[in-house]
Amino acid sequence: MDSAVQWFSTHMGSMPPQLAVMLVSMLPIVELRGGIPLARILELPLFQAIFFSVLGNIIPIPFILLFIRKIFDWLRPTKHIGGLIKRLEKRAMNKSDSIANAEFWGLAVFVGVPLPGTGGWTGALIAALLEIDVKKASLAILLGIAMAATIMSLISYGIFHM
Repeated sequence: MDSAVQWFSTHMGSMPPQLAVMLVSMLPIVELRGGIPLARILELPLFQAIFFSVLGNIIPIPFILLFIRKIFDWLRPTKHIGGLIKRLEKRAMNKSDSIANAEFWGLAVFVGVPLPGTGGWTGALIAALLEIDVKKASLAILLGIAMAATIMSLISYGIFHM
């Protein structure tokens, strides 16, 4: 993740820093866990870092919740992508045990703890595969994104930079 943030910070050209932070936060795996540190590197104020990182992290979530199962059903039979889809589903379902028992809070904590393989993308994928109600999943994911933003802000702007 650090290398992706560093690459983006050196290759963004004339892109406004707010847009760069939002785009990095939209990426799977990196999400706002990379967006907020990038904002710090680009010297954005904390409020802008949080706003553009959270915005970027939220944008893909409704599409994943609403359409990923249909997209997977459509792509699964294809020769080259079908195997990837099956691996993605298997990986997401392997992480779903902690979420399945305590749907709302399990999903919120899963998304909120900024560790590799967690976050809004994976949380939305798991919620869609477990067929968790879209409203319930959206609220849990939003709460998790807020938790992750708080933790990453404290790490990037607070505790280590006082």
